[in-house]
Amino acid sequence: MSNHSENEFELSNEEMHLYSRQILLDGWDIDAQERLKLANVLIIGAGGIGCTSGELLARAGVGKITIIDADTIEISNLQRQIAFTGNDLGRYKAEILAKHLQEINPHIHVSYQNSRFDETNADDLVQHQDVVLDGCDNFTTRYLVNMVCKKYQVPLISASAIGFEGQLFMADSDSACYECLFPKEEHANEGLRCAESGVLATTPVIMASLQAHHTLLFLGLGSTPLKQKLLVWNGLNLSQRILQFEKDANCPVCQAT
Repeated sequence: MSNHSENEFELSNEEMHLYSRQILLDGWDIDAQERLKLANVLIIGAGGIGCTSGELLARAGVGKITIIDADTIEISNLQRQIAFTGNDLGRYKAEILAKHLQEINPHIHVSYQNSRFDETNADDLVQHQDVVLDGCDNFTTRYLVNMVCKKYQVPLISASAIGFEGQLFMADSDSACYECLFPKEEHANEGLRCAESGVLATTPVIMASLQAHHTLLFLGLGSTPLKQKLLVWNGLNLSQRILQFEKDANCPVCQAT
């Protein structure tokens, strides 16, 4: 390795100060922090979940963040999508979130695409990532994300929030996948979205915080507490359950890889 690349991935004095509260942690050190700096993360969806998870990962020092979302900012988004203000109405979510994250942390690189995650760009977006964060609001995209992550053996941490409830799970290259947990024929027509059924301002922020937390544990420490497990959070009674799930022998996605 050349001196240039070594210096490129070493933490500067300013970064050491910025991340000092993490580096002080028992069980977290400079090596863990440098692993964050080397990491590539794709965030699918710049809504209630993507805004919060993206900001936390940027502040924590994840070195390269890519954001994809085709939507523009509406006034109803401001209730929970913390990167946006009234001045951003009508502008692209991915672009505004990316600029927000870059302002927060100039030591990282943030890129964006103002487009939908679909068959035309999925392979290029996913194949070089260290982890993919899914926070989209429709099943079609979720199934596609799952399939492409499985194809390239890229870990997936998926979060969802609706009403007062949220879910979070992780799929890795050798684990059960999203389609094992939610078979497509049973769920593809369920159109539950915040636009139709509502969501409390705090629900997506809480699920995104858990998603970002799991991502930091994975990137910094190699920890996978929710691998092949579904975390279910209830915002009315503040209970949380973790359910184990197994590979589906008939899952077409797992059979294809």
